[in-house]
Order: sequence, then structure tokens, then C-alpha cells
Amino acid sequence: MKTPAVSFEDLAMWQKAHQFVLAAYRLSRKFPRSETYGLSSQFRRAAVSIAANIAEGFKKRGKPDKLRFYNIAQGSVEESRYYLILAKDLEYGDIAESRSLLEEVSKLLDAYSQAILNSDF
Repeated sequence: MKTPAVSFEDLAMWQKAHQFVLAAYRLSRKFPRSETYGLSSQFRRAAVSIAANIAEGFKKRGKPDKLRFYNIAQGSVEESRYYLILAKDLEYGDIAESRSLLEEVSKLLDAYSQAILNSDF
């Protein structure tokens, strides 16, 4: 039997989101200096927003509140997805690792949100 999550850190989707944040920072370090306040900053902000909203939503008690934060995280997933496309098109680095992690986060977040929607709590 699976032990219920005690902290947001116990959630597989938060763990993957955190891995994505770390990958986003590694990738954006390779961007040109001219992107320090542009794409680097925006990409990092969006990546951090995913993990932060998962963490914040974890402690929300009501279904609508939890889902609102997870939906914000999903929006940041899509924003990050675009920044990866842009970084690839601008030839700023290899986005494979980040894209793979982001896809995993997206799937876990969708599944977790769906489970909450279908739950009776």
C-alpha cells in the first residue's frame, strides 16, 4: 500500500518539476549574455512557477483551490514548452533533456489533476 504524501516533496510530479527547474537553469546558463534579462529570466521564472504552484497547491484543502494552483502550473508548463522551442530555434543549446523532463511533468500534472477531479474529497 502506498503511503500518502506528507509534504509536496513526496509528490512525484513535484520531484520531476524540480528536476525540470534544475535542467532549465543548466540550459539557460548557456544562453548568450544578451538574454540575461530576456529569455533566460523568463524561462527560469516559468520553470520555477511549475514547481512552486505544485507546492502551494499541495496544502490547499478544497478541490477548487488545489485545482486552481495545478492549473496555473499547467499554464507554466505550456509557457516553458514555448521557451524550449524558442531556445532550439535560436540554437541556444540542446533542449532534449529539458523537453523530456517537461513532458513527464506535464503528464503527471494532468493525471494528478484528473484524479482530484474524479475524487470525492
